[in-house]
Amino acid sequence: MSSYTLNRRAFMQRMGLVAGAAALPAIIPASALGRGSAVAPGDRITMGFIGMGSMGMNNLRGFIEKSDVQVLAVCDVNTSGDNYAGRGLKGRDPARRLVESTYAERAGAPAYKGCDAYRFFWEVLQRDDIDAVCLALPDHWHAYMAVHAARAGKDMYSEKPLARTIKEGRAMVNAVRRHDRVFQTGSQQRSRQNFRHACELAINGYIGEIRKVYAQVGGISKPCNLGGAEVPEGFLYEMWLGNAPSASYHPERVSGAYNTEAGAWRAWRPYSAGHIADWGAHNFDIAHWGLGEDGRGPVEILAPADGEEGEVTLIYESGIPVIKKKGPHEGMIQFVGTGGWVGVSRGSIWASDESLLSVEMKPADTRLYKSDDHRRDFLNCVKTRGRPVCDVAIGHSSLLACLTSEICLRLERSLRFDLVTEEFVGDDEATALTTRALRGPWLL
Repeated sequence: MSSYTLNRRAFMQRMGLVAGAAALPAIIPASALGRGSAVAPGDRITMGFIGMGSMGMNNLRGFIEKSDVQVLAVCDVNTSGDNYAGRGLKGRDPARRLVESTYAERAGAPAYKGCDAYRFFWEVLQRDDIDAVCLALPDHWHAYMAVHAARAGKDMYSEKPLARTIKEGRAMVNAVRRHDRVFQTGSQQRSRQNFRHACELAINGYIGEIRKVYAQVGGISKPCNLGGAEVPEGFLYEMWLGNAPSASYHPERVSGAYNTEAGAWRAWRPYSAGHIADWGAHNFDIAHWGLGEDGRGPVEILAPADGEEGEVTLIYESGIPVIKKKGPHEGMIQFVGTGGWVGVSRGSIWASDESLLSVEMKPADTRLYKSDDHRRDFLNCVKTRGRPVCDVAIGHSSLLACLTSEICLRLERSLRFDLVTEEFVGDDEATALTTRALRGPWLL
């Protein structure tokens, strides 16, 4: 780890940036937060939001409706979402207006001023009056932001996938543990009853001994050669790039659209692993949950030529394969056992025997962590100091599945993976891809 300390002046000197200090906002009345019912100041969780694109705004809307949350700050390198291309991105000024209008309406007041809008993330992290931050950024920023948020004493709700590389994911786990922070990975399928029920059926043997699991996940990202467009006014493009390689601006490079093939940052290798990480963080994660593989990962990654059914196949210490494709039954994730199958997708669950869908678990059965609201689960853990349903180590476990698969496809060969060292066995070229060169000053 770098000895570089989180200091706004040091950041600004390194980047040649100038910013004025903002006054801390006043605490708003409990009645405005509690929709008519008082919330004691000591019970409130103060939050800052870093990254105000589509998921950042979705999370803001989700958290601000909680009566025990007070939003004190929003932050984005983009003044307005009009400067991004793609789906539903908003920017910092619309985010602040949303906070102010929401609190004014609840308080029955003509206006509310108490949410600061920042361009630079460290201005949020340095505030002692902020308990927790919500991080919704391109993948290449995840590790740097989380490590420094942990050092600043902030609890975190962070979007998935956990990080851009395996080593960055491990750095996040280490920082969260070292600084005793609460961290919720935004793999929200864990907070839906149908996914939990499918996994409990699988892990408790209701479909017999598990023979294989299918996880519907797509392909990997690719190099980006776009460039040559003028940077829009109000958009700090160099800050958006951060530790990624220097590159010319293009709207399809920075777009937050949910397009993992082209025309959005999720499609480009410097910023994301592509669909394999974007959806693998959801679907590999559920496969792990139902197999009892939380906190671990695959020990062998078979290339399509060697894998089952001509697709990447992850082999775990149990010997059970997870196949990166849609299976023969219903559901994005399908557990196939000796006595039947269960499949699950968002909003739906299927099984070989419909009676399984309403089966009640027995007292002796393994019961999985119950969360019916991903954000509420995070807030509860901030108060209790417990670990949430998708703790940082669980997010790292699914990251291992995503990124070992990515590396397998990039190198077009099967690989063996050591879960202790988190390196590939006897393959230096593959191990080199567990990390990446970082552009200063944004070094871990």
